[in-house]
Amino acid sequence: MARALGRIDALDPWLGAFTEVWHHEALAREPAAARLPLGGLPFAVKGPAGLRSYAARRLIGAGGVPVGSTAVPGPGTYWQTWGQGAHGRTRNPWRADRTPGGSSAGSAVAVAAGMVPLATGSDGAGSVRLPAAWCGVFGLKTTNGLLPSPDRRGLASAGVLARSATAAEPYLRHVLDGYVPVTVRLPVPAVLSIDLGFADVDPEVAEVVRTAVDRLVAAGVVTLGPDGCALRDPARAWLAVRGGTPDPGAPATRRANDLVLDGLFSRTPLLLTPTTPNRPHGHEGPGEVYSTALTWAFNLSGHPAASVPAGFTGDGCPVGLQWVADRGADAWLLAAVRAAEGALPRMGPAIP
Repeated sequence: MARALGRIDALDPWLGAFTEVWHHEALAREPAAARLPLGGLPFAVKGPAGLRSYAARRLIGAGGVPVGSTAVPGPGTYWQTWGQGAHGRTRNPWRADRTPGGSSAGSAVAVAAGMVPLATGSDGAGSVRLPAAWCGVFGLKTTNGLLPSPDRRGLASAGVLARSATAAEPYLRHVLDGYVPVTVRLPVPAVLSIDLGFADVDPEVAEVVRTAVDRLVAAGVVTLGPDGCALRDPARAWLAVRGGTPDPGAPATRRANDLVLDGLFSRTPLLLTPTTPNRPHGHEGPGEVYSTALTWAFNLSGHPAASVPAGFTGDGCPVGLQWVADRGADAWLLAAVRAAEGALPRMGPAIP
């Protein structure tokens, strides 16, 4: 606990990952928490309401100790996926001139910089997976409805960010009722889709993802099927649900994409895509680019999805590989990523 708090004090004035840090409360909780299963594990919570979330309460009950609340986008930043911490704008620890992604911005930065081993998040369009991808950490969006969520529209699901799937396993073990560890038989049949049939993907991002998938195939972790996955662009459907505004084409898009995904997961357990079509943008914002192009389809469909570190572009930006599984297969998805981690690049902490 002292190391975690000391690292936050040293790094957060530059990184801006936290809005509040609870030094005295964390140190006071530690002795009693140390006797529980999580043994006083320090963790961060997303945003001002994070401490009241279902996941945080379950982690505290199992012996986790919350150390602070993390930055989320500030006012007027609807599509600017950065965070606003107590010390100012949240910076990407790999590239300070770039955004860490959002909206779980501070949670991803806190994990990537080694301030905490685990942080909570929530994901309504990619808000766990985008910052996980751009900060070079593991991020999981759970199956929609699996855990309580305050989002009445049904788009947002609870999630977790950690340095690896192995480090994230305590989250599912203690937050998810009836969690049972799963053994994954390798190689896992998988389908790779670089663009999901509609997205404009940065060629270098696509190349990093293809190289990572080639490594998984060579290591005997996955075997690729011949068919890809072509969906309808979900942008208008997601915006219609999020805004509560009717769009005549939205129901048809959702039905069509659900049919494609149901068919795919009846044949194979795993879909692989880039997490984002682009690399982290600058702090001025993404312009007209939807960084969520490859993530928000699975908020509409409800499937669990994870971002796994895949490597770096030539200019030093982390790239995420998105893993998507059938609804309810969260434990299987976590186990599949854990089985693959030895074959993928080790990112290391962004700040030694």
